Amino acid sequence: MPAREQLLAVIGIQAEIAKLGLDLGGVMTLVVERCVPLLDADGAAIELAEDGEMVYRAAAGIAAPQLGLRLKRASSLSGACVSAGQPLICADVETDERVDREACRRVGLRSMIVMPLRHRGQTVGVLKLMSRQPGRFTEADAKLLALLSEVVAAAMFFATKYDSDALFHLATHDGLTGLANRALFMDRLRNAIARRGSDGRELMVLMIDMDGLKPINDHYGHRIGDEVLKEFARRLKAGARPSDTVARLGGDEFAVVLAPVDARGDLDGPLQSFRKRLDAPFSFEGRVYDLQASIGGAICPVDGTDPDRLLDVADQRMYAVKRRGRELSARAH
Repeated sequence: MPAREQLLAVIGIQAEIAKLGLDLGGVMTLVVERCVPLLDADGAAIELAEDGEMVYRAAAGIAAPQLGLRLKRASSLSGACVSAGQPLICADVETDERVDREACRRVGLRSMIVMPLRHRGQTVGVLKLMSRQPGRFTEADAKLLALLSEVVAAAMFFATKYDSDALFHLATHDGLTGLANRALFMDRLRNAIARRGSDGRELMVLMIDMDGLKPINDHYGHRIGDEVLKEFARRLKAGARPSDTVARLGGDEFAVVLAPVDARGDLDGPLQSFRKRLDAPFSFEGRVYDLQASIGGAICPVDGTDPDRLLDVADQRMYAVKRRGRELSARAH
């Protein structure tokens, strides 16, 4: 039987899930973050089955950098779990033929337990706990996760109102702005990099901070702040093409994948175009709000071909722009 402390932790997680209601993204993020300490694991992920693949749609711990990772359903333990509808335990990925060994090595895991998320006979995803150590998980762990997985599956099931298209949209888009969320953004970025190899054209990643959100929230309230965020998102979306991906990564942080582009190593044109669109004042309910953005970019393959490397470069350049803006503002005053 699970320990008393573990049972109390499960009850606490169930209560938090209930409070989130139909917020599918919030439910999935909460579960992976809480399950890591629950089983003293090194990482956790919730995967959804999409077009013959299993996709990381929420991730924590060692799995967090792999958000958006795609596994072949037919050659992964997650896919086998969906097909069987039963929990599966892998004691060592180096000797288990059911796993995608290359993906496991990329994540850095040696053992894992995968639970189907089933409600009313329908599997809506899997919950995976992982460890850097072999032989980490037991049948007792499976029993504990079973207590939680039923509640998670029910929350996901009702959040989508029985609509599989809604399941995908809620899991991959920001609830406030309707833009892609971090999981979908990473998925699209990886795919764009893979496609670039076939035609040799460049792609560009932009990291964008909306400046001044905190003062707006402090002075006018979060309702106004949310309207400003939505307007900022609309302007970003309007400046992109159908082939591009515009995402809200969280808070006042946004990102764009521009693919393909013929930048020839030059970031200036796209940056100026977005900055001009974003920096115009915004009128709402009789008051005008100044919108400004700090933007940094990176080009693939000029600045690298690894997603994390491209994001780091773009992020560093964005913060350099933000620092220069603060310095100019301080001198003006």
